[in-house]
Amino acid sequence: MFVSIPNRRAKTPLRWAVPMLFALLWLAFLWASTRSANEHYALLLDWGALYGEPVGTDGVLVNWLDPGPWLRLVTALFLHADWAHLLGNLVFLLIFGLPAERLMGAWRLLVLFVLGGAVANLAAVLAIGAPDRLIIGASGAVSSLIGAYLALFPRARLGVVVPLGLFLEFVRAPASLLIGVWALLQVFFAYIGPAFGAVAWVAHLAGFLVGVAFALVSRHAIGQRLRRLKGY
Repeated sequence: MFVSIPNRRAKTPLRWAVPMLFALLWLAFLWASTRSANEHYALLLDWGALYGEPVGTDGVLVNWLDPGPWLRLVTALFLHADWAHLLGNLVFLLIFGLPAERLMGAWRLLVLFVLGGAVANLAAVLAIGAPDRLIIGASGAVSSLIGAYLALFPRARLGVVVPLGLFLEFVRAPASLLIGVWALLQVFFAYIGPAFGAVAWVAHLAGFLVGVAFALVSRHAIGQRLRRLKGY
């Protein structure tokens, strides 16, 4: 009988996609925050996702033939209203993004981040349907990573560092519990920021569903990748 013996010397690939996204989100926020109030608002109008004018069936069709709105679905992922908006996305990008990248690889994760975020922004744009409402932030993209990880490992427990007084404690929490915390933080950050009460729940849901579908379609390829890494 022949059995496959895992290669104990196999090296874990360097996870660079999530750190790169983390840095880009931070740098984009710092760059935008150095602008004056008028310049900052103009920046959001130029690069954030919005309906545009004129509004109406014919106007929307004409407007969306322009490549500009499609590009803004992606660039809007790197714009945030304030530090709280950014912080909530960065924390859960690390919590779910790092293990997701270990499973699916850097390039597949980048595709999911961009695709899931763009579809999430598009869903929010179509649901809101107001020409003066901007949709910004990486929440939809992070939701897609959460959805993909939960679809691959619905009973997974993730390691997180929890501050307990003067000490930091490493604990393993169920992924479903962390998703609940993610949803609560989105509400909290929305009500302490300048965009009072403006949470694009449609974007979160659409991103999550894109992540689930992406994981289910890619499950076989991801399994083959993990077997190669383990030397089977």
